[in-house]
Amino acid sequence: MLTRPVNKFLGVFLFACVLSIPFSLGFSKNGTARPGFIADSLLTTFQGSYIDTIPLLSAETEIDSIINVELSPETERITGSGVILEDIVIYSCLDSIDSYFTSQKVFLFGNADLKYQDIHLVADFIEIDFVKNELRATGLPDSMGIVRGLPVFKEGDQSFQAEEIRYNFETKKGRTLNVITEEADGFLHGEVVKIMPDKIVYIAEGKFTTCDKPHPHFHIGFRKAKVIPKDKIVTSFAFLKIYDVPTPLIVPFGFFPNRTGQASGIILPSYGEYRNRGFYLENGGFYWGINEYLDLSLKGSIYSRGGWGFDVGSRYNKRYKYNGSFSVATATTIIGEENLPGYEKSKDYRVMWSHNQDPKARPNSVFRASVNAGSSQMSRYSPISDNDYLSNTFSSNISYSATWSGKYNFSANLRHSQNTISKTVDLSLPEIAFSVNRFYPLRRKTVVGQYKWYENITMNYTLNARNQVNTLDSLLFRQETLNEFKNGISHSIPISHSTRVFKHFNFSNSINYNERWYFQSIEKRWDYDDLESYSVVRGDTIYGRLVTDTITGFKAGRDFYYNTSLSTKIYGLANFKRSGLRAIRHVVSPSVGFTYRPDFSTPFWGSYKTFDDPRFEQPQKYSIFEQGIYGSPPANQSGSINFAIGNNLEIKVRSKKDTVSGERKIALIDRFTIGSSYDLAKDSVNFSDLTMSGSTRLFGNFDITYGSSWTPYAVDSAGVSINKFLWETDKKLLHLKNTSWSLSFNYNLSSADFGGAPSGSQSSRDNQGISDPASNDGDTENSSMAVIQTSPNGNLNQHVIDYSIPWNLRFSYNFRFDTRNFMHTGVTNREYIQSLSFSGDIKLTSKWRIGFQSGYDFLRKELTYTSVDIYRDLHCWEMTFNWIPFGFRQSYNFTIRVKAAVLQDLKLSRRTHHLDRYN
Repeated sequence: MLTRPVNKFLGVFLFACVLSIPFSLGFSKNGTARPGFIADSLLTTFQGSYIDTIPLLSAETEIDSIINVELSPETERITGSGVILEDIVIYSCLDSIDSYFTSQKVFLFGNADLKYQDIHLVADFIEIDFVKNELRATGLPDSMGIVRGLPVFKEGDQSFQAEEIRYNFETKKGRTLNVITEEADGFLHGEVVKIMPDKIVYIAEGKFTTCDKPHPHFHIGFRKAKVIPKDKIVTSFAFLKIYDVPTPLIVPFGFFPNRTGQASGIILPSYGEYRNRGFYLENGGFYWGINEYLDLSLKGSIYSRGGWGFDVGSRYNKRYKYNGSFSVATATTIIGEENLPGYEKSKDYRVMWSHNQDPKARPNSVFRASVNAGSSQMSRYSPISDNDYLSNTFSSNISYSATWSGKYNFSANLRHSQNTISKTVDLSLPEIAFSVNRFYPLRRKTVVGQYKWYENITMNYTLNARNQVNTLDSLLFRQETLNEFKNGISHSIPISHSTRVFKHFNFSNSINYNERWYFQSIEKRWDYDDLESYSVVRGDTIYGRLVTDTITGFKAGRDFYYNTSLSTKIYGLANFKRSGLRAIRHVVSPSVGFTYRPDFSTPFWGSYKTFDDPRFEQPQKYSIFEQGIYGSPPANQSGSINFAIGNNLEIKVRSKKDTVSGERKIALIDRFTIGSSYDLAKDSVNFSDLTMSGSTRLFGNFDITYGSSWTPYAVDSAGVSINKFLWETDKKLLHLKNTSWSLSFNYNLSSADFGGAPSGSQSSRDNQGISDPASNDGDTENSSMAVIQTSPNGNLNQHVIDYSIPWNLRFSYNFRFDTRNFMHTGVTNREYIQSLSFSGDIKLTSKWRIGFQSGYDFLRKELTYTSVDIYRDLHCWEMTFNWIPFGFRQSYNFTIRVKAAVLQDLKLSRRTHHLDRYN
C-alpha cells in the first residue's frame, strides 16, 4: 500500500480542487499530462504501483497561488527560473514515494522506475530534484547490510549498472561510480565515469574484459579511457591482469574497435618459427569493408628461408538475391636448405568460389557456382581442412538452369575435375543441355469421349552439347592445350507408346532416333614413305606406319533403333497366424523384349570408311567419329531378343514398437535380377553373357551388393568365345567369368541407446565456444578441431562406462571382393579392398570434451589418418589440443585463447608443423 504524509495530501487536495477546471484542459484523454502543463495524478500500473507526475514549479511560484497555465496546444515546455524540461517525467515504485513541494524533491523507494524521453532508470532508491533538474540513484542495504537494487541506467543504445548514478536532465551530463557496461563485444568497468551530452564517456581507473562475471577472471586495466559510442575505445597505457595478478604484458595505449557494422583495418599476422621454413609472419594484411553487401581481404605470409604466400578473398551477400565468397591463393613453399638433402620447392595456387542464388529471386531460373581448383600440391602443403588433405580429387561446377512454359528446360555447366595423384585435369567448357518434356503430338485440342490409341503416343526431345579436354595440370595453361579440346552436339528424339493388354501385361513400343554433330572427324591411311617404322607380320617385315589425320569440318552421324517389350508382375503371398512371422511376399517381375538396329557402317550412312593396311588381308573398316565425345553410330546389324526376371522378397513380423498395426516389414532381397539376350542377326555366338545382379539392406545399416556374369560358350586358346556350348565340351551349362561382392556397414552407438543422456545437440556444442579453426590466423594444423564443433569425436573407456555421460561412437566398414576367371588358362585373379574407419567423442563434464578419428587399412595393414582432439571450456577462455600422432601430417597444436573475437590475438600457442619433420 502506497502511503504519503496526511498533512501534505490535505494541502495538495485543496489546491487541486481550486484548479480542477482549468487543469482539466491540460490532460490528454488517456490521463497522461501533456508536456508544458502542470499535472498531478495517480495512475495505477499493471504491477499495482502508481505513476506520479509532479507539477513543474518555478522558484517564484507560491504553493497556494494560482499558477498561470499556457493553454496553447503547441506548448512544448514549461519555463521558469532555472527550470527547463521538454517532456514529462514518469516514475513509479513498489514501496513509497516521498514528495516535498518546498524543496521540489521526490524520493522513490523500492524497485523505483523512472522514464524521461529515451532515458530509463531502475534502482531501489531514486532522488529527483526538480530545481536542479537532477536525479540520483543508488541501491539500498537489506537487513544483512548487503546493498541490493543497484541502479541500471539506459539511454538510447547505451546501458550500464553502477553503485551510484547522478544525471542532469538539462545538461544531459552524468556521473557514475563503479559502473559496468557492455561495449565492443566485452564489458567495461570504471570506478568513476562521466557521461557527456554527445554521449562520449570518460572513465577513470577502469578495465576492459570479455568475461561476464562481476569480478572478471582477467582484464586489461588502464588509468584513463575515452569511449566514443559505435566507434572506438581509446585508453592510456594498459596492462593485462589474470585473476588480479599483473602480467608483463604492457602496452603504451589500448585501442578497441566498437563498431557494430563492417570496419576496415589491418589484420595482424601471427608470428613464430618453423624448423624447415624459418621465422615467419603468417596471414597478415588488410580487411576492407567496401559496403554492406561486399568486403575484401588481402593477406600474405613470408618466411625467412624464401617461402611466401598471398591470398585475396571476398564475400558478398544481397538479401533475397544471392550470396557467396571468392578467394585466390598462391604460395611458394620452400623446405630445408638449398643444395642439401631434403630440399623441396613448390609453386602452387588455388581458386575457390561459392555462389548461391535465393530461390525467391528468380523462381524459373537458378545460377550456382562451386569452384575448387588448384595445383595438386596445394592440399599437401597448405590444406584448409582434414577432408581437403585426405581427398585426392578436386571438382568444380558453375551452372545455370531455366524452365519456361512448363515444358522447356535449359541448363549450362562449366565443369572441372582434377586428380591430385595422377595430376590429370578434365574440363568441360561448356556443357549445355536443352530438353522438351514429354508431350502428345497427335492428341486433339478438344477431346470428346476416350482417347484413340494413337493419341497416347508420346514424344520428347533432348539436346546435349559439350566441349571438353583432358590434360595434365602442368600443361593446363599452354597454347597447345587449346587445340586438344573435343566437342560435339547430340540430339535424341524418342517416340513411344504404352498400353495394357490382357489386363495384367504392359506392352510398350518405342522408336529412338539419335544424331551426333561433330566439327572434327578423322581419316586413317598407311604411310609407306616412313621407312624408319616397321612391323613383322607372319615372318614378313612391313615398313611404314598407321597415320590418323584430323579433318576440320562439320559432319553428322545418325542411328535409330526399334524396341518392344512385354512385362508383368506376379505376386506370391503366404500368411502365418500363430507365429512371430506373419507373412512372406515374393514379387517376380518377368519381362521379354525385342530390339532391332540396322547396320550403320554401310557407305549409305557415311559414318564409316575403309583403308588398306598391309598387315591385314582385308581392308580395315573404321568410324570417322572414333574420337567423338558422343561416340559413333553402331556398326553391324542387331536383332536381339532380351529377357529378364526381377525378384523382390519381403517378410512381415510382429513388432512391439509399432503401436498401430503391431507389425513390421523387413526386406530380405530388395532387388535380384537375372538377364540375357539372343541376337538373331549374328551368324554365331548368338547368346550374350548371363548377368546376375542384386542388392539388399539388412538391419537398417548393412548394405550388400552382388554382381556376376556367366558364359554358356567355350573359348579358344586366346580366351575368345567360340561357337560351341560348354555342354558340348565340358558338360557344363555355364562358366563364371567374373563376380563382385560389395559390403558396407555403418553403425552409430551413443549413450542415448543405453538410456543415458544424448551426446548433445549442435546448439549445445556451439555454446562451448569452439571457434572455426579455419579462421584462427590461418592455423591449418588445428583444423581437425572443427570435428568437435560440427561432428564431435571423442574417446571411450572400454572398461568403465558411465552411461549418463554423453558419448557416441561411429563405425564404418567397407569390403569389396572381385574375381575374374580366365577359362583358357585356368587362372583366377582375386582382388579385394577392405577398410574400417571409426570416430567418437565423450563429454567428460560440461567443460571437458575428448574426440578422436582413425581407421584401419586391411590391405596395407596399417592405421589410416588419426587425430585426437581435446577441448576445455575455461568460461571466458578456452583450451584446445590437437594431436596427429603419425603419418605425413604428424604434429600437435596446443592453444589457450580468449573466446571473444575482439581479443582473438590474446592467446598462448605451442605447436609443431608437419613440414618441420622433413629435412
